[in-house]
Amino acid sequence: MFYEQRMTVPDSPDDLRAEYEDDLAAIVDDRGAAAVAAETDVDREILESLAAGDSPDISLEQAARIQSLAEGEPDPETMVTMALEHLLLGMSTAVLDVDAVETELELDLDAKEVHQKIEGRAPMSFDEFVHVQYVIADGAP
Repeated sequence: MFYEQRMTVPDSPDDLRAEYEDDLAAIVDDRGAAAVAAETDVDREILESLAAGDSPDISLEQAARIQSLAEGEPDPETMVTMALEHLLLGMSTAVLDVDAVETELELDLDAKEVHQKIEGRAPMSFDEFVHVQYVIADGAP
């Protein structure tokens, strides 16, 4: 699950995102896009795109709402909190600061934006989360 602490990652952020999207797509496939849309307020077109194997633009919160529908999962707010806390913990473990994350990040975010997103003070897209998580886990000893 995307909100768990990562110590290893696949070869690229795209591979990591695909791993997570497979988990989310399985939930949509199992429950149906209409039911998931009704339960999560995530647009049905986004869910259908996800189920079709595409990588739609979703937020970290939307991913958490979808993931929360799987059996035994925490509520979406807890997932987002855990995900962000694990990023901070991972930065400590890997001895990375936001400047180091920015340097390795394949996205156009400056250190201040990275800092705000990791602390939950600015919205974070799922793609941003995956890229930041990849940099942190890839830098871990």
